[in-house]
Amino acid sequence: MKKNSKISLYKAYDIIKKPVTTEKSTNLQQFNQYSFIVSKNSNSLEIKNAIEMIFKVKVNKVNTSILRGKGKTFKGQYGFRKDTKRAIVTLAEGNTIDSSLEIK
Repeated sequence: MKKNSKISLYKAYDIIKKPVTTEKSTNLQQFNQYSFIVSKNSNSLEIKNAIEMIFKVKVNKVNTSILRGKGKTFKGQYGFRKDTKRAIVTLAEGNTIDSSLEIK
């Protein structure tokens, strides 16, 4: 993939699933960091381009982690929840994402 490759707005919304609104992620916002659940097969460069396109901000850094699904019992059957990928996005100074904005 090229360094300055452009992605479509449709692909950007496909990469960024939804924002994470936990107490921990809310505390990160004071350091200009925002958390999102993203597509499992996306990489940091694609996530950066998608955030910049959707929210019109400058992204400095993207950290990703894959959270393994927990084991659960449902009606006597043991199974696992889905694995999820989260991205913590650090924005450049002076940029913010309005918390009332929602991914469609």
